[in-house]
Amino acid sequence: MNYQTYIPHFDLQSLVKCFWTLEVPAESNSEKQRIVPDGCIEMAFILGDNIKRFTSETDFIIQPRAMVLGQTIEPFYIQPVGYVNTFAIRFYPYGFANFVNTPIKNLANKETPIAELFGQSTANELEQAIIHETGTQERIKVIEKFLLNKLRDKATIDNIVKSTIDTLLSTNGSMPIHTILKENLSKRRQLERNFLKHIGISPKQLGKVIRLQTALKLLLNQKTETFTQIAYESEYYDQNHFIKDFKEFTGTTPKYFLADDTLALSSLFYGKD
Repeated sequence: MNYQTYIPHFDLQSLVKCFWTLEVPAESNSEKQRIVPDGCIEMAFILGDNIKRFTSETDFIIQPRAMVLGQTIEPFYIQPVGYVNTFAIRFYPYGFANFVNTPIKNLANKETPIAELFGQSTANELEQAIIHETGTQERIKVIEKFLLNKLRDKATIDNIVKSTIDTLLSTNGSMPIHTILKENLSKRRQLERNFLKHIGISPKQLGKVIRLQTALKLLLNQKTETFTQIAYESEYYDQNHFIKDFKEFTGTTPKYFLADDTLALSSLFYGKD
């Protein structure tokens, strides 16, 4: 697998976490790969062969070739049918809401073709521009121009949502929402509504996903020796709390995570900053 990340234009760095590319040679018997939540929204362009996204043990859909993957709160499986060549944009949790009018909650747990978000004509033009460019830097210029033009048409995101996410990110998801809002019940209700509108999941769910990502990096980079240490450094209450959340979002336990071949792609994505 060849996975690369790229820093976005300065004017996009508060909204776009990175651009990334993935190339994997075609295999005759490719394995399913389990993808775990990371709290971000992705816009992806499939430039190689099709990719299956499983909706059950045996049923699947073919992912749209130009799509947005909304917030996910449970793991899912994908499987390439041949050569993998993907160019994608990873947005911060609050980032993508700045570019669309569609409520972000409508995008959760599914792939949405970009034509449904930007209109057929605009989507076709963008997709063809991405396809016809032959290098990553050229594709980045295309998408950056598109996003910067969109950004000039949109108002800034709600300050309550952004400041809450900033706090969750800075504390690795460990600070309770009531602490962030200082027990202000009316503000908490407003936050819940705005989170669903702009982020697609609740602030509590986002905090859990962010904290899990902190633990995953420690696990994948082998910076700690025991699960108890990982739980402590990721600010879980205890090891049982860590394992419970880990299983909820990955579908397996930390013990089996590293040895699971279906998690090779997730390990590649989330083990790298």
